[in-house]
Amino acid sequence: MGSRTANTFGRVQQSCAGLALALAVFGCASGPSFDGRVYQNDEFAFRVGPTPDSWRPIEVNQALLAYRDDQHGATVAVNGRCNLDGDDVPLASLTHHLFLHFTERQVHSQKRIDVAGRESLRTEITASLDGVPKRYVVYVLKKDGCVFDFMLIADSDGVEVQPFDAFVGGFETVKT
Repeated sequence: MGSRTANTFGRVQQSCAGLALALAVFGCASGPSFDGRVYQNDEFAFRVGPTPDSWRPIEVNQALLAYRDDQHGATVAVNGRCNLDGDDVPLASLTHHLFLHFTERQVHSQKRIDVAGRESLRTEITASLDGVPKRYVVYVLKKDGCVFDFMLIADSDGVEVQPFDAFVGGFETVKT
């Protein structure tokens, strides 16, 4: 092979290697996405119900999705995890685990409700964290080897929970 051909071949190899590296980096760095109805990450994808106009998206550590409803003094958080504790832990235990570090826990209601064709546990509870009492409405469900938690955190008992129930009621896993 002549030196000119070898140089051209070398540049093509470098360009292809650079392109492959760029594709690998950008392909792996796509990260989670949410289009307002469907959340998707490397483990799963799911759809949620409608979000009221008064809910604004916020960033929260340890939550996949979160909203703040300033008008009603409430926060909504959604979390999910796969292949950790979904198969062998009852819904009541998963719910209890969410409140381990809370004090003055008082369960007001707890009932099993179908969400996305699976049994979920809906719990209304008042509990304090660092001496600050809040009202919580929590749904916990297991689907496709994953556990999903939906939580409404309200400053008072007067918050309207129907929009949160509709948001959770629209939940469905999505095949990617």
